[in-house]
Order: sequence, then structure tokens, then C-alpha cells
Amino acid sequence: MLAAMGTVAAVGPMLLPDPLAQPCVLTCKNLAPSLAHLFGTDDLSRDILSRVASGGRISLAVAILSVALSVTLGASMGLVAGYWGGAVDAALMRLVDAALAIPRLFLLLLVLAVWEQVPIAVMILLIGATGWFGTGRLVRGEALRLREESYVRAAEALGASRRRIIFRHLLPNTAGPLLVAATLGVGDVILLEAGLSFLGLGVPLPTASWGGMIFDAKSVLVAAPWAGIFPGLAIITTVLSANLFGDALRDAVDPRGA
Repeated sequence: MLAAMGTVAAVGPMLLPDPLAQPCVLTCKNLAPSLAHLFGTDDLSRDILSRVASGGRISLAVAILSVALSVTLGASMGLVAGYWGGAVDAALMRLVDAALAIPRLFLLLLVLAVWEQVPIAVMILLIGATGWFGTGRLVRGEALRLREESYVRAAEALGASRRRIIFRHLLPNTAGPLLVAATLGVGDVILLEAGLSFLGLGVPLPTASWGGMIFDAKSVLVAAPWAGIFPGLAIITTVLSANLFGDALRDAVDPRGA
């Protein structure tokens, strides 16, 4: 399902009609699904299938890029804190504890409410910069365990630098948990982006996004329920698939399950 959604998001907008096109607002609005419009049209006569595919490209791009940023930050902070220890570890972990005490959604709402139209790049940076705290704690725990292993001690005895030990020995051995955290994080970010777009603080209009489509469909849910059903199904399918894939991946990389 993830491969199918990724293919639709990547190829669909090139093959389908323009998601912003309004061919006939008076006679083509709120049309039921048919051969001409497989997912129907919305109240502005825009093709819903085109908008779902275009919104998938936005949602997946935001999720993948922001998760990549958060995983990079979390891995860097966690490895430094876990291997250095002492005052560095204490300072970084107190920063993480303070950040985790504030709900992520509250932070994003507080920052995004300042802008009238938030560029997608800024939203990716904000979501990524507020999502690395849990990953940092996870990687720190792995680094604390790995730094006591014999091969790390042997590298230290041979005079290897801290940078070499971190990138040559610690980082590769934390790749499994990092990959699982990133996969599970994609589903969380898709839901987060959809919620922000539903509140009007996410992807700026008129760019198609799944959350924004559901918001636009509020006024026509009775007359044209397909306007909200199909983007909702896209969110459910993508998030569920990402979470199931993440769970399976966690079982595969867990050494205790071997």
C-alpha cells in the first residue's frame, strides 16, 4: 500500500487533470463518482482524484523530509550525549526533558499562528525541529549501551578519535532503531500535517492537501460526502500502512526476536 500511494503521489499529478482547474463551477460541482471523475468533484468543480494525488505528494514530501530532519537531529544529539556523558549528557537531556514537557502541537500552533501563509519549507523545518526529542532519547540509550561493548573499548585503546568511534561503530549499530523510529514517525507527521491543514495553519491554499480537502468538504458532507471520504481514506490507508510496516520492521531488527 505504501508503494501504491507513493506511485500515485509521484506519477498521478502528471497524468491526471490540473487539481486547481475549475472547468465549470455551475454545472460540474459536487458531481458523484463516475467514469469521468472517479472520485467525483468538489464544490468548485475540481477533480477530487487529482487533488488526492497532488495532496499525497505534498503530505508524503512533508512527512519524509521532516522525519529525515528530526532523525538526523535526534541521532546527532543522542550519540553525542550517550558517548560523551557527564555534563554534556546532562545538559542535552535536560533540554530534551524540557521540550517533551510542552506538547508538540501546542508549539507548532503557537509558531504557525504568527504567519498568515506558511511556506511548505518553513513547515517542514518546524515539524522536523520539534520532532527529534524522542529519537534523541532512544539513540542516547543505545549509545550508552554500545559504548561499553568490547569493540568500542578496543577502538579507544587503539587511539581512535571520538568522531571515528561515533561514526564508525556507534551510528551503524543504531541504524536499526533509527529506521524503525523514522518509519513510525512518517505516519505521525502525516496526521500532524493533516491536522494543521484542517485548522488552516498547514499547507497554504489553494495547494491541495488531505487535511485541507477535509476542511473544504465540511460544508458539503451531506450533499457530497465523497469530497471528504476519499482524502480521509487516503490518510487512514497511508498512516495505517506506515505503522504496520514500522511494527514489522521493529520485529525484524529486534535481536531478541531472532
